[in-house]
Amino acid sequence: MKRRSIVKYAAVAAALSLGLTACGSAGGSDEAKESGVVRVTLANHVWTEGIKTAIPEFEEAFGLKVELTQLGEDQLSDQYNVKLNAGSDEIDVMMYRPLQEGKLFAKNGYLADLTEKVSADADWDWKDYQEGPVKATTIDGKVVGVPIITEREVLYYRKDLLKAAGLEVPKTMEELQAAAKAIKAANPGTAGFVARTSKSAAVTQFSSFLYSFGGDFTDAEGKATVNSDAAKKAYAFYGGLIKDFGPANVSTDMSWPEAMAIFTQGKAAFYTEADSLYKNATDPAKSKVSDKVGFAPLPAGPAGSKPYNVPSWGLAVNEASANQDNAWKFIQWATSKERTLAAQKAGVPGPRVSVWANPEGTSTYPKDLAEAIAVSAENGVGHDRPEVVTVGKAREIVGEPIVASITGADAAAAADSAQEAFQKFLDSEKK
Repeated sequence: MKRRSIVKYAAVAAALSLGLTACGSAGGSDEAKESGVVRVTLANHVWTEGIKTAIPEFEEAFGLKVELTQLGEDQLSDQYNVKLNAGSDEIDVMMYRPLQEGKLFAKNGYLADLTEKVSADADWDWKDYQEGPVKATTIDGKVVGVPIITEREVLYYRKDLLKAAGLEVPKTMEELQAAAKAIKAANPGTAGFVARTSKSAAVTQFSSFLYSFGGDFTDAEGKATVNSDAAKKAYAFYGGLIKDFGPANVSTDMSWPEAMAIFTQGKAAFYTEADSLYKNATDPAKSKVSDKVGFAPLPAGPAGSKPYNVPSWGLAVNEASANQDNAWKFIQWATSKERTLAAQKAGVPGPRVSVWANPEGTSTYPKDLAEAIAVSAENGVGHDRPEVVTVGKAREIVGEPIVASITGADAAAAADSAQEAFQKFLDSEKK
């Protein structure tokens, strides 16, 4: 594989930058293979924008032409539903969400087995990938995707409010609760804590609380465990933080944009959220408190600090493609150490250990955020939702006790109901 320095990557990208958009197919896989074309389908994302500008580097190095289709998430899902279900060979490389659709795609036979390919190139180095993201892109012992973008849950906080209250950054859940209570009491109109509240959307961020309290969605045998003692305590704690110290008249339909808006408008002291969204809080054009935001690892619960560490997106090869060798060449190049470093410096957290260990890899991140990410990556759990085929339905079920806790209903009883419904759901997926 032809390799160049990041400086050369940047020079080539600047000189040959392309404004590629969705375009028509070049025909079937055999035709594409013979003509030296690789058909790549990607989602609209900052990672995609970086890869687009560097594609001339790939084309020059390999003598191949990239035909790029770039779509919004909904359009992407629609296209996959139609083309993959029909067994189409018109896609070679596809960007997908390992934890949202990975099991479904693998079950349906859409994803090529990359196990031998990821192990064949010592320089590319599969062993350099973090354990959590690797686990999420490995199904039934087979590697079916390569992570490209990772996320971990960290604590966003207001440095000025903590200083005024004479408080240290919380290191435990108990300290977080106490600090949220104290700051809300001292600052009328300011919430002590804010986070996602929508039944489905909150599941991902709640998951880190669940793990830190010693629970999980299922046990080692795949049985539901959402009404374990640990799970009930986690539901009560997460919901209680929002109910007791959250924004006044808080709604139960907030996803990250609504929760982030409350924090960036200066209306909350603490906020737990994905690290990948940090620029919303530190960009003066988006945040009224951009110069007052700090970052820390997720506070430790009874089982320690166990945030999720997951790949939000990965690259896979279409099993129906007859152009799999060239598809792998593109993935191998796009996920190389050099390209991962370039993407991470542009604000896309990557999955490679060596890039995080490289000072260049964290040079564009706030120092405290880089430190929090390092801790979270080391302690992280490789999923942020139930690991099932029909993820959306599962999130709705296990998210019910979150809403119950936030609204002051009986969270323990809701967890018992969710346990029964979730187990039935798990059983139905095995049929």
